[in-house]
Formats: sequence, C-alpha cells, structure tokens
Amino acid sequence: MTLHWDHNAYYQRVLLRQLPPRCARVLDVGCGAGAFAARLAGRADHVDAIDKSAAMIEAARQRAPANVTCSLADVTEAALPAAHYDAIVSVTALHHVRLADALRHLAPALRPGGVLAAVVLPRVDLPREAPTEIIAAAANPVLGAVFAALRTAGRGDWYGLDATNEAMPKVVDPPLTTRQAREVAAATLPGVRVRRLLFWRYLLLWRRPV
Repeated sequence: MTLHWDHNAYYQRVLLRQLPPRCARVLDVGCGAGAFAARLAGRADHVDAIDKSAAMIEAARQRAPANVTCSLADVTEAALPAAHYDAIVSVTALHHVRLADALRHLAPALRPGGVLAAVVLPRVDLPREAPTEIIAAAANPVLGAVFAALRTAGRGDWYGLDATNEAMPKVVDPPLTTRQAREVAAATLPGVRVRRLLFWRYLLLWRRPV
C-alpha cells in the first residue's frame, strides 16, 4: 500500500471554490494530462486547456469531454482574446515561467469581475516557514495512509497518483519563495492575494476590477 498521494489533485478543490457558481468560459493554464480540465468541464460551458508539453496535451485530449479544447501553447506566448474568460486557473504550472510575465499576459484575458486563481510551487523559505514545513512533513504520511486505506476499501480514488504524472515536467527548485511571489504579484496585479498552503504550495488569487 503506497502512502504517496497527489497534492495537485488535493488542491484542485481549493481552486474550484474560487470559481463563480457558473462560468461561460474558463482557461486552464498548464493543464497537464487534463484531469482538472475534465473537472472544470462540469462547472463551465467551455474550457480552454493549454500546456506547452505535446505529450501532456495528447494525454489531455484522450480524457477531455466535448466542451474542453486542448491546445499546445506556452502561457506567456499564447494569443488570448481580451476580456474573454470568467476564470483563469492553474495547478502547479506558473513556477515554470516568469511569474510577472505570466500575470501580465493573463490579466487582460479576464472579463471584468473575472477570477485568476493559481496553486503554485514555492521555493523553500527557511527559517521563515519552518513551522509550516514541519507540520506538512508530519501530516503528509498520515493523510497518505488514510487516503490509501480509503482507496483500498473501494471508497474512491482519494488523490491516488495519476499514471501520467511521471511524464510531467519537474522543477527541483522553484524560483520564488511565497514571500517573493507575493511581492512580484503585488507589483503586477494590485489587490492580488498570495498565501501559503500547507502541502508545499501557495495560492494566488486576483479578481479583475469591474
């Protein structure tokens, strides 16, 4: 019984809570193998899912429902229509690019009142975030054991690792700590909020002014 579990899947629920009750169109940045895009399809009329990995886009197309369009694109270079999306979301992808460049490119694509929500990998920031790191290290195997037991009992997938995870691009050392990301984001998007999450992620949240 493996105690490893998918932290990205775990934090998808955090992003889902940030969405309006119903969205006409959502952009999923760095969609990977399409698991989150497939979930978003139940909350939006249409989902545009982009990733710069051809292998990931091919995997996403295999699982995407009819209202998801998967495209091979770099987030900082993609041609995005202005004021087009009710929400733009991203799960552990923005640390692969310069954060300020990505935010400047994405913000105009939101409709007024639209939400930009991203879960991002931070660089370790010791000793500032030592308490969070210690709690996460202790809680991680405990939750892993609980989730594994639930999966074994046939109670659902409970954040089991996706077989496509091994093919996803990896970053050993993300470029920004949570504190640095907060500073970069605030200088780019006034009113943005950035807060550290427990399991080695931070949440970036911004609503475009009406």
